[in-house]
Amino acid sequence: MHSFQTVSDIRIEPGGATRLDHYVEGLCPNKRIAIITDKGVRGLGLIDAGISALEEAGYNVMVFDDVVADPPEEIVLKGADAVKVFDAGLVIGFGGGSPMDTAKVIAHLAGCDQPLETMYGVGLAKGPTLPLLLIPTTSGTGSEVTNVAILTTGKTAKKGVVADSLYADRVLLDADLTIGLPKSITASTGIDAMVHAIEAYTSIRLKNPLSDTLALSALRKMRSAIVRACDDGNDIDARNDMLIGAMLAGQAFSNAPCAAVHALAYPLGGFFHVPHGLSNALVLTEVMKYNLPKADHWYGEIAQDLGVGQTGADLIDEMLRIKAATEVPTTLTEVGISANAIPMMAEDAMTKDRLLMNNAREMTFDATVKIYETIL
Repeated sequence: MHSFQTVSDIRIEPGGATRLDHYVEGLCPNKRIAIITDKGVRGLGLIDAGISALEEAGYNVMVFDDVVADPPEEIVLKGADAVKVFDAGLVIGFGGGSPMDTAKVIAHLAGCDQPLETMYGVGLAKGPTLPLLLIPTTSGTGSEVTNVAILTTGKTAKKGVVADSLYADRVLLDADLTIGLPKSITASTGIDAMVHAIEAYTSIRLKNPLSDTLALSALRKMRSAIVRACDDGNDIDARNDMLIGAMLAGQAFSNAPCAAVHALAYPLGGFFHVPHGLSNALVLTEVMKYNLPKADHWYGEIAQDLGVGQTGADLIDEMLRIKAATEVPTTLTEVGISANAIPMMAEDAMTKDRLLMNNAREMTFDATVKIYETIL
């Protein structure tokens, strides 16, 4: 048996965020809206026109912009308290993966009394939530269409809340919001989306025909657009393709979950605050090489679909080409990680059972160490 779920209401309009009042219709009866974002996105002014449109339409708007990368629990709890005090009727997550993940959990916490510590894991977040609208400003995480939120617990550990109650009520894809992204962020978030699609296609536990179709479609869009968007950040067609590709990949991996690439990437973010997309890009091709004995047929199907060859090795070569063309860092040293951190990172990666159980080949501690050493 296969099952598939996703956000039921997805709207695509370049420039749509400037007419935000049109996109909240039917979601907020009390006309009080809480926008969850970070100071970087707020400082760029990306949300200003949308706030003006909402206020002119009679909405009261509160902005919580304390979100940081790898959002810690205390920020999420602070935001949830602020949303409750404001009596918001709608939560809008506006930004990259961290603001959207934070908004998902805040909408849940503000909508019911379930304690955050009881929500970690799969299917454990229950109860009513506030209506949720998600608007991505990067083309990478796909968080806008997933039922997953990753938070930092303690100093460095990451935990996931995975539950259908985290699906947004509505999504707006506005490619204009991604026009100002620097090449480095465009590259790493785009490769992140490609990782989502590749891992969904090779996810041994819940791989299914719908996720396969979405993953292949995402990879076709991302492969054709990522280098164009990196070379010309104002190419709106490339930006739109990347945004749609990231969303399709999000739909795929929300149903056929990610695996060892993510498990090995998380310690880079948890211990050294390497951005999530870049962490995935760093470990991707070495994990694929490790997986080849068990995943060659699936990688080969992707390579054939993309027209880049017949085998898994051909797909790996193509991903190496894209990494080179987009100029993302390719070694741990480039992001400030030294050899003495490898055992600690490997131990942490091996705790990511939620991800490792989906990997095509069983990942071992020794293999993890070797992968990190290879990309040092």
